[in-house]
Amino acid sequence: MNSSTSTPALNAHSIPFRLWTPEERRASLEEALRHWREGEDVWVYAYGSLIWRPDFEYQERRLATLHGHHRALCLWSRVNRGTPECPGLVFGLDRGGSCRGMVYRLSGQAVPDYFPALWDREMSTGAYLPRWVNCATDQGTVRALVFIINRDNPAYIRALPEPELLAIIRRATGSRGPCTEYVIQTAQALRAAGIRDARLEHIARRLQEPVDPLPEN
Repeated sequence: MNSSTSTPALNAHSIPFRLWTPEERRASLEEALRHWREGEDVWVYAYGSLIWRPDFEYQERRLATLHGHHRALCLWSRVNRGTPECPGLVFGLDRGGSCRGMVYRLSGQAVPDYFPALWDREMSTGAYLPRWVNCATDQGTVRALVFIINRDNPAYIRALPEPELLAIIRRATGSRGPCTEYVIQTAQALRAAGIRDARLEHIARRLQEPVDPLPEN
């Protein structure tokens, strides 16, 4: 799929979709922690909703820059912020550029308690690749767990023309609420943390503008 064709996005309901089984998520988690030493603290990198809803206790957090990937609305959401019939879009880390976000340090004792829930949240469809990547902070480099978009996953979508992107976000609602709310809340959380993302700020402003109702079809 690419943004130069006119087909793609509004036929997203035809793209294959399935949730990972508990066994698949457990195997992925075990692989990610294969080199983790029990009791060792762990850093987790946040670039989207984990910034404003981490769902775990942490010992420390820092602003951090990840090089080689950028924040993008590049993942179809068919559960949390959309449905299989009317999918929304959520953030992933796509190739190129850099991304300003946050790293959280979790106590090593808490890893067995928090990581299964983190995997249920982030790896429900296997759309991300969990990787350990160096992240730059003002206090020095930390090696953090990063969820990078899997470009081979059917739910991955390349950059869309802005009118199409906005239309998809505005009309989608999932189990966690409207897609519009998700995008705006992420922009607000980044701003509150002192993170500047001009592209996301622009999209958030556009989403808050009044629009004519879309046709039902």
